[in-house]
Amino acid sequence: MSLLLRSGRVIDPANNLDAVQDVLITDGRIERLGRNLRAPAGGEVVDASGKIVCPGFIDMHVHLREPGYEYKETVATGTRAAAAGGFTAVCCMANTNPVNDNGAVTDYILAKAKVEGAVRVYPIGAVTRGLRGEELAELAELAESGCVAFSDDGKCVMNAGLYRRAMEYTLPFGAPLISHAEDTTLSRGASMNEGVVSTETGLPGQPAAAEDVMVARDIVLAELTGAHVHIAHVSTAGAVRLVRDAKARGVRVTAEVTPHHLVLTEDAVRGWDPNTKMAPPLRTKRDVEALIEALVDGTIDCIATDHAPHAISEKEGEFDQAAFGVGWCGRGSCRSRRWSRGGAAIRRGSSTSPEAASPPAPLPTSRFWTPTQNRPSTPRGFVLEAGTRRSGVGRFGEGHG
Repeated sequence: MSLLLRSGRVIDPANNLDAVQDVLITDGRIERLGRNLRAPAGGEVVDASGKIVCPGFIDMHVHLREPGYEYKETVATGTRAAAAGGFTAVCCMANTNPVNDNGAVTDYILAKAKVEGAVRVYPIGAVTRGLRGEELAELAELAESGCVAFSDDGKCVMNAGLYRRAMEYTLPFGAPLISHAEDTTLSRGASMNEGVVSTETGLPGQPAAAEDVMVARDIVLAELTGAHVHIAHVSTAGAVRLVRDAKARGVRVTAEVTPHHLVLTEDAVRGWDPNTKMAPPLRTKRDVEALIEALVDGTIDCIATDHAPHAISEKEGEFDQAAFGVGWCGRGSCRSRRWSRGGAAIRRGSSTSPEAASPPAPLPTSRFWTPTQNRPSTPRGFVLEAGTRRSGVGRFGEGHG
């Protein structure tokens, strides 16, 4: 079976390609690129004029909720939402029920993804048993079962000694630890960022230092052990400085930012909309500007959605009682917002039109350890997108595990 995509704008950052071309796909594999390709007999031809054809996006931070929280989302619905947003692979966090802290749960997730998944699914295993932060999970077993990284995302591993041991333990198989950087002794009970808006509204605030302190600790531990630590959902200017300085010293640290932390500030909370309650909280304009600068200069390596659905009922009611999570900024809007917000400020290059923007480079899957026996045999996916279309997908919940 053949498919010819005619006259689309083909973008492939890995091969430094950005040109209007035809793409011929045969039996699910890209066979040829070029202009005025001849359509095979019986093949389907799609007019891609005015659209972008690019490698499928990878969302390295999602919460698929299955097993245990199927009333929020399942592997089937989550991966369909990913596909609708242009993502062909996702990495799912461990805070399911039961927690993905052993090979049996990993096997279950992979089996569900094989049968029901619309895109490839790479599980992320827990660092500690039950996400309790008291003892290490079966890290080797998780890696052998197919986990590509480890994280207690949604919770911070407060025990520095235990986190150091986790880093040392994972060195032989090279899987990174993904840090949910939040000092809970500073953030406990907070509903938003600590600052002018929290003072005006009377809502308890979380200081930026709650994130900065743990980012500093995890960078120091990575420098001590030689392990790779990835800082999830960076939201403060202080964390950006710490990551930038660590990279300059050669520390193995990478970082991500979410779409909502690039486009919203704490001022959004003034309307008391529970959809503006998220973790980490929305920060100041100064923080947003620092995040954009860091994304442009490469201090921040990628954009990840932190897709974490909740039931609608969990976002209703009083602000301080609602679940953490932004309801409108889904995987589809991640694509459009990262290409269009703020003119050239958020883009690599100087163009001011969305059509001419160069998207930030995605984080390669090589950053994660993938056991040979679990590598997908299918070719890398591709995405066909209208150049300026915006579409939100999924249910409530970008922004908290």
